[in-house]
Amino acid sequence: MKSYPLILVLLSVFLASGCRKKSFSTETTTVELHPGSFPKGTFGYDLAFLKKHITPIILTAPDNASAKLIVIPEYQGRVMTSTAAGDGGNSYGWINYDLISSGRKNPHINAYGGEDRLWLSPEGGQFSVYFSKGDSFTYHNWQTPALIDSEPFEVVSTDSVSASFRKKGSLENYSGTKMKFLIERKVTMLTRREIQELLSIRSLEDVKATGYASENTLTNTGPEWEREKGAIGLWILGMFTPGEKTTIVAPLSSHYQGKPQLTADYFGKIPDDRLVVHDTAVFLKADGRYRSKIGLAPLSAKPVAGSYDAEKNILTVVQYDLNMQGEYLKSAWKLHEEPFKGDAFNAYNDGPLPDGTQMGPFYELESSSSVRILGHNDKLSHTHRTFHFEGDKTILNRIAEKLFGMDIDQIGEIFK
Repeated sequence: MKSYPLILVLLSVFLASGCRKKSFSTETTTVELHPGSFPKGTFGYDLAFLKKHITPIILTAPDNASAKLIVIPEYQGRVMTSTAAGDGGNSYGWINYDLISSGRKNPHINAYGGEDRLWLSPEGGQFSVYFSKGDSFTYHNWQTPALIDSEPFEVVSTDSVSASFRKKGSLENYSGTKMKFLIERKVTMLTRREIQELLSIRSLEDVKATGYASENTLTNTGPEWEREKGAIGLWILGMFTPGEKTTIVAPLSSHYQGKPQLTADYFGKIPDDRLVVHDTAVFLKADGRYRSKIGLAPLSAKPVAGSYDAEKNILTVVQYDLNMQGEYLKSAWKLHEEPFKGDAFNAYNDGPLPDGTQMGPFYELESSSSVRILGHNDKLSHTHRTFHFEGDKTILNRIAEKLFGMDIDQIGEIFK
């Protein structure tokens, strides 16, 4: 265990006691959690762990004290995890305990975890902000910008239901274009009625449910962008705990006729026992054992996707802004002839790198904003919502059929 100066110890005790600044006074747990109070995998365990290392803000649904989440200013206002069943309930987000407890900063990326974090697109190509001008697109040269990786966001306001953050930044893309901007982000818990209305679900009776929205805005504070010199977009990534019986499902739009506009070779061809493409949906195995990624262009995607853990009987749904006629930035690690014809939705399954190391294991559900060429002070916005359901399988079937066009068993057995 690290040895801390006395002043830091006293400060830590002061903060934990609830005597914080007003902006952080959103703690709803009345009993202080201690390591070992809750088993690993529960929300209470993760809350106790995070309290030891950083400053968590806890938000609670206004109509349900058991539905809550943890959001972290130090980690760019990301949602680390959530639950539908209180401190003893399942914790849905993936958390990198080793990295957080070490206190170190890694090269390339600090994969702290979190089920809703903000990045900027594109990752690769001539407009990338992850590679320096002239560098080859290799893992050795890849670097996540600090402002969306290791730098804190400013807390603008908080209450028991929502928290707002902001960050001023500037980056230079692969083409050498310097871009200045302001990022604003708000995370809000949703009521059960709001969940039903947003997803057009008739009833949530006999089901534990939680849901929240992240509203993200980027303002161009520099000169007007030029199409040939690049643009940036908003990108939301959710990291979740994988499982041998966990499957990602991305329903396909019926508006696009013909073969889906699917990219499935980000890291090479995905074996047939890990990727299944049906007429109405794409399925990706989410066991954290094989590095693979898929992407759907806006004409082939739907504004909803998700995953099902057949072992724990947990259905996860993401819903996001989708502009089927909009332009999206390509993120593959190469130069692009058509950089504005990228993916609206992506899913990732973690696995070992060629050298045998691994960031996770975890899997990701991701959505990106469409992009425009912004003038000075023009804004770009993107909303991404995350929902978790567990309980009566009959109700879970209805939700899956409504959103994905298939029942739970079809999703759970696709790779059997």
